[in-house]
Amino acid sequence: MHWLLGASFLVAFGTWLRRLLGSHSPRPIRSTGLVALQGNLQAIYNLIVQEVETHAAILGISLNDAFEERDSNRHEISWRLVRLSLGEWNRLSDLLISLLRTLSKYLPSANAVVPGHRMSPENFKLRDIVDHVRLYEFLDPLVFSSKRRFLLQIRLLQKAAANLTGEFRRTCRYGEQTQDPSPEVWSRLDFCFHDFDLIAKEILLSLRALLACLPTEAAEGLGADLHLLLQQISRVAVSSPRG
Repeated sequence: MHWLLGASFLVAFGTWLRRLLGSHSPRPIRSTGLVALQGNLQAIYNLIVQEVETHAAILGISLNDAFEERDSNRHEISWRLVRLSLGEWNRLSDLLISLLRTLSKYLPSANAVVPGHRMSPENFKLRDIVDHVRLYEFLDPLVFSSKRRFLLQIRLLQKAAANLTGEFRRTCRYGEQTQDPSPEVWSRLDFCFHDFDLIAKEILLSLRALLACLPTEAAEGLGADLHLLLQQISRVAVSSPRG
């Protein structure tokens, strides 16, 4: 009987202590899927997603047409299409880099623990990007602040996007100059696009995570900046005809 009373006391004391500590310490937000956004933020996020996915789809179609021309032994036309796709790649790259700069600008305003998202190096194809993501995997557990970890991820995405853009441009120049139809060169283009598309999706996930962690005033400011960014992209698209 005495041991039962003692156990009951310990359970009650432990419950009280946990509640006391919990009331004075921040609780980390755990992401169990897509983070819920308020109506206006969800709307602007959807517009950003639509813009990114549209550019990625156009880029994918252009490259697919280039591959079909290569398979038909029309190498000059195939590389001309690759060159045209570079313009769409540059527009998407500019958009993604602008998004990452916006995330860096508003990260200090986050009033909660930013949900983390683990990137798996096995999902990427280019060796340079795989090694870069593995370095991030190594560094991430060494950073205890959630904001610093999020900033580390932003820098990873910036570097990956810049490296992929540089590699795609170099391959385009080489292909135009040599008309090289070898599988190695075309696989390089394919791998670049595959990894670039993954990086774009990771940036959208990071944007959504930060939107959910900002106080109302900062979230409204971020929403306004994103709306302005979309307007700038639309003006550039009108003034710079494709092809």
